[in-house]
Formats: sequence, C-alpha cells, structure tokens
Amino acid sequence: MICKADQKIDMAMVLAAGLGTRLRPVTDHTPKPLVKVGGKALIDYCFDLIRGAGVSNAVVNCHHLADQIEQYVGKIQDLNITLSDERQQLLETGGGVLKALPLLGSQPFAVLNSDVIVRDGLNTSLKKLIHFWDPDKMDIALLMQSTTSAVGGHPHGDYLMDGMGRLARRDEREVAPYMFTGIQILKPELFKGMKEEAFSLNRLYDIAEKKGRLFGLVHDGQWLHVGTEEAIRKAEQKLRGQ
Repeated sequence: MICKADQKIDMAMVLAAGLGTRLRPVTDHTPKPLVKVGGKALIDYCFDLIRGAGVSNAVVNCHHLADQIEQYVGKIQDLNITLSDERQQLLETGGGVLKALPLLGSQPFAVLNSDVIVRDGLNTSLKKLIHFWDPDKMDIALLMQSTTSAVGGHPHGDYLMDGMGRLARRDEREVAPYMFTGIQILKPELFKGMKEEAFSLNRLYDIAEKKGRLFGLVHDGQWLHVGTEEAIRKAEQKLRGQ
C-alpha cells in the first residue's frame, strides 16, 4: 500500500478558457488570464503557486483568444506546459478538466482558476494544500478563504466546515463562513463515466460531499477575485497595501 507521504502531486491544470464577459471591452482583445493586475498577468499568479508547490508539469486550457494564451505560455521555460485546446467548444470547468484528463494522467492533480489571486508570503498555498491532501479519506480537497476576509466573490460564502475539515454546502438562506478560492486537488477517477460536455466542477463537489469525502483547508493569506474592472481596482489597492 502507498502511504500518504508517497503520494506526490506533480501535475496541475490552470483553467484559462473563459470568455471574461464581465471584463469587456478589455477582454475583447485580451484573454482574461493575460489581463494584468498589479503589473502581472493573472495566469502568472497561478504559475507562481505551482512553482511554490514544487510542481513542474501543467496543463492550460484555452478557448477565447486561444492563440494569445498559446504564445504566452510557450515562452515559459521553467515549467513543462501542455495546452488543452477548447477552440471548438467551451466546456466550463468540469468539462474542461474532463477533456484534459489524457494530459493530466492517472494520479490526483491540482486545478487552479485563473481569475483569482491567492497570495501569501512565499506562494505556498498550493504546497500546503498538497501537504493536507489525504487520498485515503478525500476525493476532493478545496482551498478555502474566510468569507469576511475575501475581496470579491459571493458575500454569503460557499461552505460550512467541521472540525476535521469536512465541507458541507450552505443552504441558500445561510451565510457560510468559508468560500472556495479556486484552488483544489481532484482524483481523476471522479470523472469516470462522464460525458465530454460543458458542466461545472460543482457537480463533483456535490457527489464528494454526499460521500463525506469533500474536505477543505483554510487559506491564511489574501484572496482577490478579479471578475470585473471594479474588482481589479480593488485588487490593485490591496496589492499596494491600501
């Protein structure tokens, strides 16, 4: 039997195929992952987390203005990056990961949203989540943020958490103490039997929750959602320490 210490995660996927409609007209000419916030492209914040975790392989999906994404990641030399091409059909988060499974391999992997900034002193958030990951009791591990400390995102939060880190989705009338940061670890077998079509990863979260195998780790740094121009202004203020 493989012990937890031997379960090395060395593959990550960056979700970079979205249309970025709330950021128009900026995203009419620049794909959202390449929009600069604090002088740096959004996707580079993801790559910093991947490097900080010691992960060397990454898959990046692309759809909107895909040529720009392809050219940008092609210049990165210190990571082994493969593109998952969704030019023909935008597949949302779950469908995008499912399409990329042949590139991601048979072992658990990390997935990062490219429309958020997750910051800490040494870019170790993903590394901490990997250390937290226990495949014997988890099918999915989500990095969570305190709802009250998040900049942007849903003001009512996403999940409740018990003392062991097990997550339960909030009732629509509740305010939850934690929201999902967009950083996670998934098992590839979760996608078994699923049709390659557009669907949200929320479908998998709900399945794992029902089995008691959806867990969360609270992030103790900054979390900034950058879905709109106003959110970018707020994020840049935070990055400047204001």
